[in-house]
Amino acid sequence: MFFRFPLPLSAVAGLLLALPARAQAPAPAAPLSPPTFYTTYRYTAYTVYDTTSLDPPTQVSGVGGTLALRPAGTYEKRLTFPGNDGPMLFRQDGTFALAGDSISFAFEDKKGADVQRGTFRFDPATRHLTITILGYPAGNRGVYELEATEPIAPAPIPRPKARGKRRP
Repeated sequence: MFFRFPLPLSAVAGLLLALPARAQAPAPAAPLSPPTFYTTYRYTAYTVYDTTSLDPPTQVSGVGGTLALRPAGTYEKRLTFPGNDGPMLFRQDGTFALAGDSISFAFEDKKGADVQRGTFRFDPATRHLTITILGYPAGNRGVYELEATEPIAPAPIPRPKARGKRRP
């Protein structure tokens, strides 16, 4: 025969806390912290999607340069494209903001203050960053592929301690 005794939630919590540690479920392991997102990246590819054209997306060959993302929310972009009269350099410094998978870049150029908006994907294992910047008219976009330039520091290997006395 079973009896039901209504217990207040606080009493149930107290009973669970009073159980021996081996009876409680183990705490989940803390996730490993990924390599830092804030670093310098090099541009490896750039693709332009133009919805006003029937042409396939344009993969711009020869893209180069770097994008430095700083923890304080500032960035430095040094982007180069090959041009008919030599390489074209786009130099842009400003601030950026992240919200979920959204990213925005605020900067000033000859035309005044501007903001570019888009999305990003970062793979901590490969340190690959994809940034999609929304274009005009709606639907157009530029997709940038970047790789972190700073290598992941290897974990230090502990040295075995010497046994015995050292000779002079």
